[in-house]
Amino acid sequence: MPLNHQFLLDNRPEGAATADNFRLVAVDTPALQDGQVLVRHHYLSLDPYMRGRMNDAKSYAACQPLGEVMQGGTVGEVMESRHPGYAAGDKVVGMGGWQEWSVVDAGVPGSLRKVDTSVVPLSYYLGAVGMPGVTAWYGLTQIIDPKPGQTLVVSAATGAVGSAFVALAKARGCRVVGIAGGPEKCAYATDELGFDACIDHRQNGDLKSMAQALKAACPDGIDGHFENVGGYILDAVLLRANAFARVALCGMIAGYDGQPLPLANPALMLINRMRVEGFIVSEHMQLWPQALAELSQLVAAGKLRPRESVAQGLAAAPEAFLGMLKGRNFGKQLVKLI
Repeated sequence: MPLNHQFLLDNRPEGAATADNFRLVAVDTPALQDGQVLVRHHYLSLDPYMRGRMNDAKSYAACQPLGEVMQGGTVGEVMESRHPGYAAGDKVVGMGGWQEWSVVDAGVPGSLRKVDTSVVPLSYYLGAVGMPGVTAWYGLTQIIDPKPGQTLVVSAATGAVGSAFVALAKARGCRVVGIAGGPEKCAYATDELGFDACIDHRQNGDLKSMAQALKAACPDGIDGHFENVGGYILDAVLLRANAFARVALCGMIAGYDGQPLPLANPALMLINRMRVEGFIVSEHMQLWPQALAELSQLVAAGKLRPRESVAQGLAAAPEAFLGMLKGRNFGKQLVKLI
């Protein structure tokens, strides 16, 4: 069995995460038992939620245990199988974590899923046709529930979730405004992803400036908002929200280092009779097949072609992860392992 390189969470961050929070080790891969498969990971997914789980704090999921492999999504190939449902050569998606190989109990529901790479590239199953894409689909369809012609806003617009969100929203006849960091990302949002407008949060770095930018980009107000960031961006959206606007709370990356995120005008949620709902996409697995089918169709039709930032080799994972948290990635952040 192969030697397996892994990144463990060695210690918890105090404030911003650093590369010293992780430890690289090499271990022997155990022999397969009945019902298990050996997967060689091709790509590892890096996602903002991982930062929150590094903290030892109350959250929607158990925190990342110290001394164990960093959790995360992976896609790869079955190299050996002792489970009747899988054969060597099958392409699969799972939660293999920050390591090169994984031994998976394939009979455990949700542990592994075979994927078709004839139309959808393997890496897309970690982004556009994976958890981020389904996240965008759920927030849009189950919480925002837009009508044609309505104006929607999404923060972190050029990331894996935002790029899927705009494709899904445009398919429903909505006007979509993104918020992204830097002129290059904003140009990509409008020129390639199909956003009707994009606001540069680096040029609008406070509540007053962002609210003015949203007023200009959304002259008819905001009917729905998909929030990935929080902080002053959410405050600015509340100032521009229409009556009965809906907000899907997906992420609060602005607060992942531990600082509080107070709202400046929470009374606006009452005044506008808004629906503000947080959600965790893994709690709605019964809807994943419906979401994945639509996302796959958008990819096949060329209407969803997100950009990927790809770091090379497992050793690059910590710095790629830290860079993603600071917005240095362009699109879905991946680590290519093979």
